[in-house]
Amino acid sequence: MLTVPILGSMAPVIFRRTSFPDFIRKMYNFNPDAKYVGFYAMTNPIILIRDLELVKAVFVKNFKTFPDRPSFENSDEFLITQNLFCLHGEKWYNMRSLISSCFSSGKMKTMFALMSEYAVNFSESLSTLPADKSDIDMKDLFTKYTNDIIAMCVYGIKVDSIKDPTNKFYVYGKDAAGTSGIRVAKFIFFRTFPKLWRILNLKLVNNCVSSFFLNIIKVTLHMHEGEHVTRPDMIHMMTNIRDKEGRRKLNMGDIAAQAFVFLFGGYETSSTTLSFAAHEIAANPEVQAKLRREIDEVLEESDSGEVTYETICRLEYLDAVVNEVLRFYPPVFLERTCDKTYELPPALPGERPFVMEKGMVCWIPVFAIHHNEQYYDDPDRFDPDRFLNNKTYHNSFHYMPFGLGPRMCLGKRFAMLTIKLLLFHLLARCELKPCARTTLPLRFSKKNLSMKPEGGFWLNVRRRTDI
Repeated sequence: MLTVPILGSMAPVIFRRTSFPDFIRKMYNFNPDAKYVGFYAMTNPIILIRDLELVKAVFVKNFKTFPDRPSFENSDEFLITQNLFCLHGEKWYNMRSLISSCFSSGKMKTMFALMSEYAVNFSESLSTLPADKSDIDMKDLFTKYTNDIIAMCVYGIKVDSIKDPTNKFYVYGKDAAGTSGIRVAKFIFFRTFPKLWRILNLKLVNNCVSSFFLNIIKVTLHMHEGEHVTRPDMIHMMTNIRDKEGRRKLNMGDIAAQAFVFLFGGYETSSTTLSFAAHEIAANPEVQAKLRREIDEVLEESDSGEVTYETICRLEYLDAVVNEVLRFYPPVFLERTCDKTYELPPALPGERPFVMEKGMVCWIPVFAIHHNEQYYDDPDRFDPDRFLNNKTYHNSFHYMPFGLGPRMCLGKRFAMLTIKLLLFHLLARCELKPCARTTLPLRFSKKNLSMKPEGGFWLNVRRRTDI
C-alpha cells in the first residue's frame, strides 16, 4: 500500500479522496487472509487487527498488556487528561470503580423523568411544524436534544436549545465536543507531533470553554454544600461518593473532568446515532410501520398515555432497531497502546511472528467487522430482525458498538435510554420520510474523520395523519 512521508497511508483521507470509514474498510480488506495488517497513520505505526481471537486477546485476555488508549500526557488540559476516557493505569481503575455506580439501572431510572420531559417536548415541537418548514436537518436538532439532556442529567442545568440556540451551554458544548475541520486538524497535529504541541502550548479545548464548564462545577458544588440540595444529576451523584470514614472521594477537579467527558463522549455519539436511526427509519418504510405498531400498542395499553422506564426497556423491536443502527453505523473507534513487548502470531501461514514494542498502537476496525459477511448475513442491508432472530450478537466479539473488555463504555445505559426514549416519542407523533435533500443511498462524507453522510441528515418530518 502507498505510504507518503509524514502522512503515511492516510494521504487519501487527509486530501479528502476517501472517507475515513471507507479507508478503514479498505485496509481491513487489503489482505482478507491475514490476521492483521500494518500501516502508518501519519508518522505512527499502526497494527490493524482483523482476527477476532486476536481482538479478544488484546481487549480481554491480555488487557494488562493493552490497558490504555494512546496518551494525552503532552496536553496540560486537566479536563482532558484527568477524565475517565484518558486516564491510565491505577488512576483509571480507581476512577472507574468510583463512578460506575452513577450508571446503574437504578440511577438511570431516577433520570428517566428528566429525560422524558425533554423527549416529549422535542417531539411535540416537531409535530407542530408547518408544511413549508418540515424538511429538517436532523443532526442539528438531535444535537440540541442531546445537549439539553446532558445539561440536565449531568450538570443539573435546564436549557432549551431549540427555542434558544444561543444559550452558552449549547454554544460551548458544541465547541467542546464538535467535530469541525479545525478540531480534526488539531487532533491530527496533536497525535502526530505531541512534543511540538506542548512546546507551542496549544489547546484541544479553548480556555473560555473549559473555564465555563469548570465554573459550572464550582457553583454547583457550592450550592450542594451550602443549601444541601438533593438532585438526580451526575454531579450530585459524584459528590456523594464517600470513603468508609464519610469523606468525599472526588475533588472538584475530578468531578469537573468526569462531567466534561460525559459531555465530550455523549454529545456527538448520541446525536449521530439518532441521526442515522432517523435516516434508516425514513428510508425503510416497513421498519417504520413495524416500529410504530409496537409503540401504538404500548400507548393503547396505558390509561394515562405515559410510558415508564420499564416499558421503554422491554420494547423488543425498538431495541432491535437501535442495535441494528449501532451495527450499521458504530459510533466507536477502538485503539489500544501496547504497554510492554508483546508477540503477535504470524499474520499469514509460513510467516514469522511480529513483536509489538512498548508504545505501539493497535486499531480494531469496528465498522469493517460489523459489515463482514463472515459474521452477518447480507451485512450491507439494514435489517433489525437479525437482532430478534439471533440473541447471541451481544455476547460475541463481532458486535462491539460500545467497545469491549474492562474499558467498555460506561455510559452505555445512559446512551441507549437517551436514544430509545426520543425515538419512541418522536414516532408516536411524527412520520419520517426522505426529502429532496436526503442522500439515497447514503455516502460517507470525505470531510470528517467521524461518520457523517454527504449532504447531511435531511428528512421530512410531519405529524402522523393516523392519530
